[in-house]
Amino acid sequence: MISYQVEAFGKPLAQVLRETPQPQGTEVLVKIGSSGVCHSDVHLQDGYFDLGGGNKLDMGRAMQPPRTMGHEIAGTVVALGPDAQGASIGERRVVYPWVGCGNCSLCLAGEEQVCTAPRALGIHRDGGFSSHVLVPHARYLFAFDPLSEEQACVYACSGLTAYGALKKAGALGPRDALVIIGAGGVGLSGVRLARQLFPDTPLFVVEIDKSKWDVARAAGASEMVDPSAEGALKELLKATGGGAAAVIDFVGAAATFNFGLSAVRKAGKLIVVGLFGGNVNFVPAMMVLRAQSITASYVGNPREMGELMALARTGKLADMPMTTRPLAEASAALDELRAGRINGRAILKP
Repeated sequence: MISYQVEAFGKPLAQVLRETPQPQGTEVLVKIGSSGVCHSDVHLQDGYFDLGGGNKLDMGRAMQPPRTMGHEIAGTVVALGPDAQGASIGERRVVYPWVGCGNCSLCLAGEEQVCTAPRALGIHRDGGFSSHVLVPHARYLFAFDPLSEEQACVYACSGLTAYGALKKAGALGPRDALVIIGAGGVGLSGVRLARQLFPDTPLFVVEIDKSKWDVARAAGASEMVDPSAEGALKELLKATGGGAAAVIDFVGAAATFNFGLSAVRKAGKLIVVGLFGGNVNFVPAMMVLRAQSITASYVGNPREMGELMALARTGKLADMPMTTRPLAEASAALDELRAGRINGRAILKP
């Protein structure tokens, strides 16, 4: 099997050739056909997340090189461990990568994505920038027909992250405005999913890069907002009737957090997803007086993955804009994503 690994943080990925693994126990071996390149992969290659203010989250303990990154994976089952059940050779599946320990209280409650001893593919275990990947159990495999393999793989992170955040927004009706901040890969997933989950809800998308406006409108945005424009917040508050019932920040910068919190109505909710970083100041007493809440959302759990794939397979969701390139160009794809030159998703093909 061929893999492209982080051997040292901050360095280009290294090509590695080794024996194709044989699945043990409940493991399933998947031959990868498509693997998405996520913005978090850029941070993992660098070895840290920039938290702003000179603070960094060191990923050296969580992801110990050498490691094959990639957590948006779709492919074909080609081998089964002796105890594997629930999968058959030849099945095409998308992989849920946010694997937990399976024994802690969070895992037992179905929230594997926030396990305190995670085994996530592409971070703690080898992932999808490869020709093959070992999956610990068939319960992490989800059917995706009739979707294309390229579209299916992005649901494992981009789609699931958006879906998990939208679920936290609660029930929204025609008088409950929803604001999505950011129209990158995950933000676009949020827009197209929001149109299915909340078809009658006014949907405002806040995006400073106007080159992304047309694709956001095509995905279902009701209105586009440039947060840098004079009076943008005032106009948004007017258009939403005093603020949004829910604001989802897919950027997670200090500026977007402040804009999002200011755009939330009384009894509304700010849901923070992005990892751009930064420090903010806010007055807790004002949140109490306005009965507002702030919550964070990290990808999604296996149950939500099942719900999402069931929705995706109906064919009602708009396709994610994407470009495909050979697996050998994994480092180049990361560099282009780091430079902001990729709209939608880049898909690596072994």
